[in-house]
Amino acid sequence: MKITIAGAGYVGLVTAACLADKGHDVICVDVNEEKIRRLNEGIVPIYEPGLEPLIQRNSARLRFTTDDAEAYRWAEVIMVAVGTPPLPDGSVKLDDVWETLRRIAASAERDCLVAIKSTVPVGTGDEAARFLAEHGRGGVRIDVVSNPEFLSQGTAVRDTLQAPRIVLGVESERAERIMKDLYAPFALPYIVTDRKSAEMIKYAANVFLALKISYINEIANVCELVGADIQAVAEGIGMDPRIGRRFLRAGVGYGGSCLPKDTKALYALAASHGYSLKTVWAAMDVNEKQKWKLLDKARPHIGDFRNRTVAVLGAAFKPGTDDVRESPALANIERLIAEGADVRVWDPAALGHVSRRFGDAVVCCETMEEAIRGADVCFIFTEWPAVLQFDLHRYKTLMNRPIVLDGRNCYDPKQADAAGLIYESIGRPVGHRQLKVDRAVDVLQCASAAFFHKQSE
Repeated sequence: MKITIAGAGYVGLVTAACLADKGHDVICVDVNEEKIRRLNEGIVPIYEPGLEPLIQRNSARLRFTTDDAEAYRWAEVIMVAVGTPPLPDGSVKLDDVWETLRRIAASAERDCLVAIKSTVPVGTGDEAARFLAEHGRGGVRIDVVSNPEFLSQGTAVRDTLQAPRIVLGVESERAERIMKDLYAPFALPYIVTDRKSAEMIKYAANVFLALKISYINEIANVCELVGADIQAVAEGIGMDPRIGRRFLRAGVGYGGSCLPKDTKALYALAASHGYSLKTVWAAMDVNEKQKWKLLDKARPHIGDFRNRTVAVLGAAFKPGTDDVRESPALANIERLIAEGADVRVWDPAALGHVSRRFGDAVVCCETMEEAIRGADVCFIFTEWPAVLQFDLHRYKTLMNRPIVLDGRNCYDPKQADAAGLIYESIGRPVGHRQLKVDRAVDVLQCASAAFFHKQSE
């Protein structure tokens, strides 16, 4: 099929490459001339594992352009994958979606189908259908489908090629048939519903994940108060198939381009209809407070941050991506700078974004060693493999004071304690406390064994 993807961002590029890989003839169009120039030179502008070789392998079936006529004139299916950023009130800015629809209406010369992959408020597909019917060329039929994406940065290629489901929100048999033909080479399960339900599925799915993350972070905070271990708790509840293990990793909160935006958007959507989503509000409130946990843990150790050298390991909101949107690390870096700290940042993929945002206010380091050398405190915000594999003894060797505050629970507290670190994480006893807990458990077990032995006599 002849497919056009509007938007050369994370969703657009990955979708274009994967559709080309399945044999479709794909054009990816974007208004950013520099981005398209680089793509035509073989330079992929985003960091996404597996994407560059996929684009190179399918270069015969994948083109990039800024020309609307080339992109839209003869396309059978046009997928809208442009950004929908949040507005201050939490609602969604749809300017790029409507501009794309205007360009499609002006350029499409054959019957086609417009599939909206961008995350949009419920009802947008219906409005888009009316707009295209009114403004499209005479005699050209344009059906509109809601086809939300469920990609995660760092695993986007796999998430597309091995998706757990494809959601099709259609209003005609013709649209359903075309979309099923489009996705037939993927051989994946799908759900067919109406447009509004498909749009709601996207929000409901992402917001449920946000709720799950905020819930486990709240439990982690309670674990710290009572001396329990959140990792054991998460493993125990995650074994229940009704709950599942995924998205039960305690930390300093969720970030990225989807969960923060979609929780706010769904809350704003419900509020616009006079309904208050209390669970969603609670999840957002927990997440906002959670991102400051490491700074709060640091203050008893070092007092204030003025003239302190602070190492920040990880700037991307998660490993496997250079995406820093809504990253807890960046919010913390901003506050550290404001409080007078000398901030050094290391990240294997996102330093360019850090440099552009903070300039000379931070030192961007090429290695972890460079970042932590001489530091008074080290914050871990992203669990990159290099962090997970780092020799714990090197923190003590390189740092001015070996205070390591881990927002992603990368290390075993006992091992950190044995390496001589002042180590705190999220929802787990610190090293010396853990030893006391273990000894207390041993005492209780011995006492219990003695009691039952005496009872049996």
